Formats: sequence, structure tokens, C-alpha cells
Amino acid sequence: MTTSMSRRHLLVTGGAAAAVLATTGLPSPAAAAGGRRGGADVVLAWNRELLTTVRTAGLQPATVHPTRSFALLHAAIHDAVVATTGTGRPYLFTVEVPAAANPEAAAAQAGHDVLAALYPTRAGEFANLLAGQLARVHPAGRAAGVRAGGLVARLLLGLRANDGSAAVPPAIPPGTAPGQYRPTPPAFAPAAFTHWAAVTPFVLDRAGRFRPGAYPALTGTRYAKALNEVAAAGRDGSTTRTADETVRARFWAAPIWNYWNEIAQSVVGGSHGNLVVAARVFARLNLAFADAVIAFYEAKYHYRIWRPITAIRLAGDDGNPATDGVPDWSSLATTPADPAYPGAHSVVSQAGALVLRQEFGPRWPLAVTSEALPGVVRRFATFQDAADEAGLSRIVAGVHTRLDHEAGRQLGLDVAAFVLRS
Repeated sequence: MTTSMSRRHLLVTGGAAAAVLATTGLPSPAAAAGGRRGGADVVLAWNRELLTTVRTAGLQPATVHPTRSFALLHAAIHDAVVATTGTGRPYLFTVEVPAAANPEAAAAQAGHDVLAALYPTRAGEFANLLAGQLARVHPAGRAAGVRAGGLVARLLLGLRANDGSAAVPPAIPPGTAPGQYRPTPPAFAPAAFTHWAAVTPFVLDRAGRFRPGAYPALTGTRYAKALNEVAAAGRDGSTTRTADETVRARFWAAPIWNYWNEIAQSVVGGSHGNLVVAARVFARLNLAFADAVIAFYEAKYHYRIWRPITAIRLAGDDGNPATDGVPDWSSLATTPADPAYPGAHSVVSQAGALVLRQEFGPRWPLAVTSEALPGVVRRFATFQDAADEAGLSRIVAGVHTRLDHEAGRQLGLDVAAFVLRS
């Protein structure tokens, strides 16, 4: 497994890069004290632009995970802000710039250049956003800020150009023994992102650093209890699932990293944080998400555990007298095309909750909306409450067991904690 590029630190002067080995990381929460006020809207605007892009059909390459784009965008913005404010430590690049270089201009240019490189068909929209942001910057520091942001973006994109994300996903043979993953109805699509475990992490030193422990024995009590729970609550025509649980299952059905970026937008905007705070929060959040996705795919394809729809239909063959096969069982939600263990929603949500709790404290009133269930708002008193509901929603959706959820929560905690202390 390749090691993370995040441990390499480049000092860039005069437009030329000289590699200097050093330990790097993201700034501590206290580092924002020296940051200038205002400017958070620059970060929020580029995050919204990327959300719009990945939600537009056909723009996101099918075999490139969207969390990579979010990490690239916000790592570039973050390092451009660090370079031009002198506040905090960079993710990767220290760029020496004139003292007058404007931080907002640097952040805007970095955001533009990353997204324009990743999604060239939207170049016009990105150029318009950049022009509007630069028009609000005082001319005295605009050009120097633009140069700084452009340099950081170019270096970061170059560094990640051969990170494994462009590989062709290898086909994996369907399982045949009890417990082994195989494609699921109705489409029986091939397993997705089979190459993603080999993508170079952004911060982790290796994808499998926090791999969950072995899956419980199919013949044991834990497995039977977890499978019977989803068999009852996650069935399409369940008589035990409550109306609110059905709403939860449908509410959280969209890509989970989108929800947490929306949550972060609301929190950062509501906290009136400055540019340094916004850049730090979104960088930490999305670097954690990107590495969490690499980590959970490493675990999924290491264990290759069957999904509930397969496990329940074939329960008569699992060797456990406490489970019963139901050949016509179907889940409320469509099962994703990848193995069950650990649960992606649980991994990403727990990582998001930890990052935001570190910055803003445990209690923060949240009003969360859903692209999967427009018009519905769910409210939470803490980040952890939102994370728990998101993870557990996949049980009542019928696509995960509690075993997947618990392993996912721990993996999300471990990855986010590593990012926060790096």
C-alpha cells in the first residue's frame, strides 16, 4: 500500500518548489485568533459550487469518488489562506508570498483552479463566481493573492495526479459461500469502487490503519440478533418499522458527505467565523471524509460481507438456527453495489460529527434538509444525534445491520481523530 502524501511538506519560493521534509498538519482551533475577520463566504460559495456540480448528472466521473474533489478543493483553499494570513500550519504547501497578498483572493483563486481542472465543462460558471469574488477584493493585494492561490492549486493537483483514483476498477468474483458478498437485486450491478482502497490517502499513512476487527461468526448470537433486527425493521413491507423510521430511511438516502457539507455550511455561517476558521473546518472535514472513504472501501473489500438482502434470503444456509431464510425478502431502500461491512453512512457521519464537535462544541442546534426527501427538515440538538440517526437509518432502510453500523462508527472516529491530531 502506498503511503500518504500528506506527510511531505513543500516550501515554495519564487514560483519554484524545493522539497523540505517536515511534519505538517492542520492548525489548531486556537490558531484562528490571528486570522482576519470576514471572508468565510468565499469558502462557503466554493463548497456550494462543488455540491451543485456533484449533484448534476453526468459531471462526476463514475469511478472517481466525489470526496476526493471535496478534499482537493478545501486543502487548496486552506493552504492558500495559511500562506496569505500566516495563521496556522498548511496541509501540504508552505508558499512564501508578499505580505500584501490578499487572503480572499488567494482562497478564491485556489478554489476556482481546482474545480476548473476537475470539471472543465463548468468552467464558465466557475469563472463567473471567481470574477465576482475578486471584484470585492481591494486591488492592492489582489494580484499577489491570485498568484498564491493559483500556485497552491497547481502544486496540489500535480501531487495528486497519480494517486490511483484514475485506475480501472477491477472486477471481483461473486461470493458463493455463506457470508460472502455477491451482487444484489434488482440490478445485480458489479461491485463499485473496487479500486478505491488502493488510492493514496490524504492524511492516513495507509488505508488499512484502522481496519475494523473480523466480522462476527455467522453461527453466533450477535449475528443472528443483528440480522433478525434488519429482517423485521428493514423490509419493504415491514409491520414493525414506525412511520418516523420510514421517514428517516428515506431522508438520509442521498450521498452522506453531501449532508455533512451542508451541515458545516450552516454551522460555519451561523457561527460568524472568519476566513481562517472556515478554511480550517472544511479542510479537516473533507480530508477526514476522503480518507474515511478510502478506509471503509479497504475494509469492505478485505472482508467482502454479504448485504442483508442476500443474508436474509439465504439464511437457511448460514448454519445459524436462530435465523430463518425468507426467499422473497426485499429491503425498503435499494442496496448499494458494495459489501456491507462497515457501513459508509456510519463511518462518514461519525467522522463529520467529531470534526465539527472539535471546533464548535458538542451542542449545536441543527436543522438538516435532504436532497432525497425535499421539503422535510429534521432537527437535532447535537452533532452526535445527527450522526447516530444517519447511521441507524440504514438499518431501517434494510441495507445494513447493526454490526455494520457499530464498526462504521468506530472507523469514522479513528480516521477523524487521526486527521485532527495530524
